[in-house]
Amino acid sequence: MVTAPPIIDFEPFYTGDAQKKAELVRQVRHACERHGFFQLINHRVPLDIQEAMLQQARDLFSLPIEVKQKYSRGNLMQSLTLIAKPILTTDAGTEIEPVNLGYEGLRSQKFEKEGPGDLKESYYLSQDLPPGHPSTGRFSQGSNKYPDEIRDPDLFRHTVKDYHAVMSDLGLKIFQVLAQTLDLDENWFNGFCHDSANIIRLVRYPPQETDGQERGIGAHTDFGGLTILLQDDKGGLQVWDREASEWADAEPVPGAFVVNLGNMLMRWTNDRYISNLHRVINRSGQERYSVPYFISGNLDYVVECIPSCKAETEEAKYPPITVEEWMLARYADTYGGGQKGAGELSQDAVRASS
Repeated sequence: MVTAPPIIDFEPFYTGDAQKKAELVRQVRHACERHGFFQLINHRVPLDIQEAMLQQARDLFSLPIEVKQKYSRGNLMQSLTLIAKPILTTDAGTEIEPVNLGYEGLRSQKFEKEGPGDLKESYYLSQDLPPGHPSTGRFSQGSNKYPDEIRDPDLFRHTVKDYHAVMSDLGLKIFQVLAQTLDLDENWFNGFCHDSANIIRLVRYPPQETDGQERGIGAHTDFGGLTILLQDDKGGLQVWDREASEWADAEPVPGAFVVNLGNMLMRWTNDRYISNLHRVINRSGQERYSVPYFISGNLDYVVECIPSCKAETEEAKYPPITVEEWMLARYADTYGGGQKGAGELSQDAVRASS
């Protein structure tokens, strides 16, 4: 029997007694071990902030394609190569565009070998560093590209800023619960979350044929630490159920966030927790909008096996690696030129069910 990711009430984090908080920790632990996904309700992010962010996504993607392309991310692989050195300017003195910020057109990304590429367009927004900031030019770090042509440019800027603030705060709270699921002090992940390279990704999925093999986004695992997804009511998100060997629909729940673990947490926990395969097939007949919030962590933070996730005599499955090294390598995987990294689920098991 296919089992969808559970819906977890986050209210005990704020108001629950010790018994209710312990039950919250138990539920999150089970979801991390079984699904790598859960839906979170009563998280205290106001509904009007959620709705405002989705509306800004609709406004942005309604712009003409030639306008959106003005704010393109550019040649991502070239930027990855340059930043990995690291170099912030070319020999000619030309400033390098910050990696991972701006517009990405349809079929720019391809997670499955078969097919023409993912049927989605995206727009990436960081926490907007001021000009001259020492981190500018590192992975996902720089000044945002705000489209002047959008209906209300000031509202767009303010909505992005507000959304970053509330989601960064919610992410820290979720990590506090995750720490407790691993028998750690609740503040164990604070160093990872401090100055984290967080990204808002606005995504539009055009409608797809109901019986075709088209993918809004192909089966994949997320690269970073944690993803907190805001989705509209169109559906289409599917999560791989390893026990049933089938895809489970993560049906939209009004006001909820879908939370999933990234590959870094899988490495961190020595595979105790899973970073699970998921995909989007938009068969609603309408445009689908979503806003994943990616928490990648402090770029200089070293991810290595958590002590409580292995016995004293047990070896860690993965070597230590910095957040920036890991993220650069994973982006190279999906935009060309990279190799699949350890700490990810294989797609081989799902090919027969796709």
